[in-house]
Amino acid sequence: MTIGRLIADRDGTVLTCSIETIVSDAVAMLADRRIGALPVTEGGALAGIFSERDVIYGLRDKGPAFLSMTVGEVMTAPAISVEPETSVLAGLSLMTRRRIRHLPVVSAGTMVGFISIGDLVKHRIDQIQSEANAMRDYITMA
Repeated sequence: MTIGRLIADRDGTVLTCSIETIVSDAVAMLADRRIGALPVTEGGALAGIFSERDVIYGLRDKGPAFLSMTVGEVMTAPAISVEPETSVLAGLSLMTRRRIRHLPVVSAGTMVGFISIGDLVKHRIDQIQSEANAMRDYITMA
């Protein structure tokens, strides 16, 4: 299964913020939507990722002044991304190796989706459960 097939059922809308967004506004977006990261755009192109970890490190290093900075000043860049053709297992492996929890899905230079490690783990669990059920059915029928 590819990541592209996994996100195919989505409407294609990805919540983003721009490099000019004030950090306090981006933090409010994360909290209001109960999400862990936002892709950051510049002129419509993917510029980086702003995540909960950026907030934690920014507050530790810069104190309250961090909240009035722009996302472009504090985001993680460049963003690590995958293509729609990337397999779910390859995506999970990349996230594990790089210690990240979110990946922009980019095709021909355009972001077409955003996926979390939770999305990929849920897919794997569903797949394993389906395989276990098929084995039980096979054993019962034999």
